[in-house]
Amino acid sequence: MFDFCIVGGGMVGAATALGLAQKGFSIALVEEHMPKPFDSADGPDMRVSAISVTSQALLESLGAWQYIEDMRTCSYRRLSVWERPQCRTDFVSDDINAPRLGYIIENRVLQLGLHQALAHFANVTWFSDSPVQKIITGAAPEVHLTDKQQLHCRWLIGADGLHSQVRDAACIGTQGWQYRQQAFAIQIETRAQQQDITWQQFTPTGPVAFLPMYQQYASLVWYNSTANINRLKALSPIALKQEIIRCFPDELVDFDVLKTAHFPLMRMHAKQYVKERVVLIGDAAHAINPLAGQGVNLGFKDVSALLACVTDELPKTDDFLRYESKRRKDNLLMMTAMDAIYGTFKQTNPVIKTLRSLGFTLANNGGVVKHQVMKYAMGLN
Repeated sequence: MFDFCIVGGGMVGAATALGLAQKGFSIALVEEHMPKPFDSADGPDMRVSAISVTSQALLESLGAWQYIEDMRTCSYRRLSVWERPQCRTDFVSDDINAPRLGYIIENRVLQLGLHQALAHFANVTWFSDSPVQKIITGAAPEVHLTDKQQLHCRWLIGADGLHSQVRDAACIGTQGWQYRQQAFAIQIETRAQQQDITWQQFTPTGPVAFLPMYQQYASLVWYNSTANINRLKALSPIALKQEIIRCFPDELVDFDVLKTAHFPLMRMHAKQYVKERVVLIGDAAHAINPLAGQGVNLGFKDVSALLACVTDELPKTDDFLRYESKRRKDNLLMMTAMDAIYGTFKQTNPVIKTLRSLGFTLANNGGVVKHQVMKYAMGLN
């Protein structure tokens, strides 16, 4: 009998396991798709995350950051957002006496760093050779694997993503929808050295964004209609580069297209995070429009809140209900804010466009308000 069985050993699930292992609990960690080992000679992965300084502090407190840093990261200290070039908001870490605003890191590197830290804990047992066949919830949860192993636990944590088996087994409903746009990720290699700025421009067809990575690599994100994304996917790298040059701002220096990926934009929120002996965390509990890059940071905030509600004794239901109360409200607020921004920039009314530009100009000269926005984005508020 394990104290906790965590289904999902990705970034959020592994961080949860690590925090609970540090408190002395016995952990079963189920992850069917283990990440490929790190090799510095390999090129960058497609899936990257913008990690706030608060998320970095959590990873450091869990003992995983040193392993992540030993692989590769890219810190950034500037963030620019605009619709028209003459009306933009520039956030600079120096303005609040901070060394950086955050990091851009490959998801696999984050996951591997957490896994390396977990390797030091004998009270964590991995189950990575067999998929989940069946989950039984209730007073004594069970996880049955296809190789006939049966895991019994006192608490079952679902960290298994948007299509969570744990959430479905617990019959926890969701609310949400799929947006009319998709995101097209484009990995590039630039002619410039590693940059310390990430930027996003709002265009009539959707935002375009630049995420710096290590060395001369970077990731572009192009939000657009499904039809146009399908057209872009069919282009050769040379033809796609010309489309990017035509549609992206002049801030993008000369580059080569390496590879691409696309994914739908979803909003999903579980109607509850705790039911009987089941707890949901990360994308199993919520999925958000990635407009501001807050997805995994919200998941790491879940981890911090959950660990804060657990002492060195096996938690009770009330402990996890405190976690749910805190995080569900905060996640809903962020979802609503992202939808408001998304809806506002879909408007083509000239008056609204003028007000948007005015808003960017005022925000850039916002003083204390601007600094508070920076701190919130960094997870400091």
